[in-house]
Amino acid sequence: MIALVTGASSGIGAATARRLAREPDAHVILVARREDRLRALALELVGEPTVIVADLTDPTAPARIAQTVETWHGRLDLLVNNAGAAWRGTFGEGGWDNVRRNMELNFDAQVRLTEALLPLLRRSAPSAIVNVASTAGRVSRGNTGAYSASKFALAGWSDALHLEERAHGVHVGLVLPGFVATEGFPQRQLVDRRLTRWIVSTPEKVADAIMDAGPGGRAERYVPRPYWLGAVARIVLPRTTRRVLGRGRPALTPSTQVDAEP
Repeated sequence: MIALVTGASSGIGAATARRLAREPDAHVILVARREDRLRALALELVGEPTVIVADLTDPTAPARIAQTVETWHGRLDLLVNNAGAAWRGTFGEGGWDNVRRNMELNFDAQVRLTEALLPLLRRSAPSAIVNVASTAGRVSRGNTGAYSASKFALAGWSDALHLEERAHGVHVGLVLPGFVATEGFPQRQLVDRRLTRWIVSTPEKVADAIMDAGPGGRAERYVPRPYWLGAVARIVLPRTTRRVLGRGRPALTPSTQVDAEP
């Protein structure tokens, strides 16, 4: 299995690379901006992973990555679109510029890379794409609207892409993590409290969910699993959901990736 993971230099991306590397006959392609982190991770993994240093917001990156994968491997069995970041702030404070910044990395970059790699994924079918969104892509909270907008877009696009690509043998899965303790978002406010500690997950559990949504063929996975109840409540009880979220702490961020964090 040839698997490419973006945002692989830390957090969920690094955990996913480690998880994939344990699979028989797996070869992992690590993509991120921070070369030193990628090289260090590559030394941990078996099978001599491929390292591609790239900023996914660079317009030339998708074509360069696709050419490298084509030249070195000639196939691609799994694409994990994980790279991303969260820039908090209200719309009144950040305006369109903050929305643009979140969309550029969390949605536009994923779409452009997928477009570049889709012919290879089709030729390698059966293959899979896993888009790492967020529970913020189903339920939006104050102060994280720009981030939620990018993840809502990623979730909606993923649903449509699955329907379009299943005829070509390409499965599209979606993973929606909630609060995850990572280098960039340690979630200390939640972890330090006994009543909220349970809602914080780990990168390793998200990596397992990515395996379920990719090679495992699941449509989507929430991490932790009970988070799906929030998405249902948003549809069934929208007014109540708004009232509950309005009493929450908008500064907390259910972010999933940190590779592109400035």
